[in-house]
Amino acid sequence: MELKKNPKADLTRNSGLYFVIGLVLVMLLTYIAFEWKTYDDDNNFDYTMNVEDTLDEEVPMTEQIKTPPPPPPPAAPEIIEVVEDEEEVEETVIESTETSQEEEVIEVADVEVEEIEEDVDVPFAVIEDVPIFPGCENEPKSKLRDCFNSMMQKHIGKNFRYPEIAQEMGVQGRVNVMFVIQKDGSIGNVRMRGPDKNLEEEAARIIGKLPKMTPGKQRGRAVRVPFSIPITFKLQ
Repeated sequence: MELKKNPKADLTRNSGLYFVIGLVLVMLLTYIAFEWKTYDDDNNFDYTMNVEDTLDEEVPMTEQIKTPPPPPPPAAPEIIEVVEDEEEVEETVIESTETSQEEEVIEVADVEVEEIEEDVDVPFAVIEDVPIFPGCENEPKSKLRDCFNSMMQKHIGKNFRYPEIAQEMGVQGRVNVMFVIQKDGSIGNVRMRGPDKNLEEEAARIIGKLPKMTPGKQRGRAVRVPFSIPITFKLQ
């Protein structure tokens, strides 16, 4: 005998629908749980402002300056009694200092004023009588300046010696030398300025060998004459 099932008694007939409904309910509950919010009770704040308290400013206490009382009036002067002076006062007689024609006038001899010599530096370019380099004595006055410069160049070329240390280091350049021809014709106050100490020392050695000269003169008086000349050191 064959068994038959009632189609209404089939439990798996609507299982898919029940699964979907159950899934929707679970998702809805999950959403509600995440979105659930709680709020605190509203606090009532009093935002009113007491205007009287803000307008009540403290007035600084001011100290009243008391003016000092006026000074008392000066006392009345005492009455001075004038007493007649019976003593005689000797009068001082002032004699006249004017001389009469009869008095002799002593003549004063001329007073000689000694001039104090001042050490004045007169540049070489403007001095009246330039210093005379030995060998230029017979030159005319108009050519003494050119002769001086020419003899200076000859002296430098004759005594020039390139420092070995500067050659090894490859140092070259121009050294500006400044010195003063004193009132006795000697050389002094030598100063140098150059790119290397060895070159400066060589320039000072050359200037130190200068001979004594005839000093320069301004208005017929010997003066100190500053002079400057460049010495060029150049490697071949």
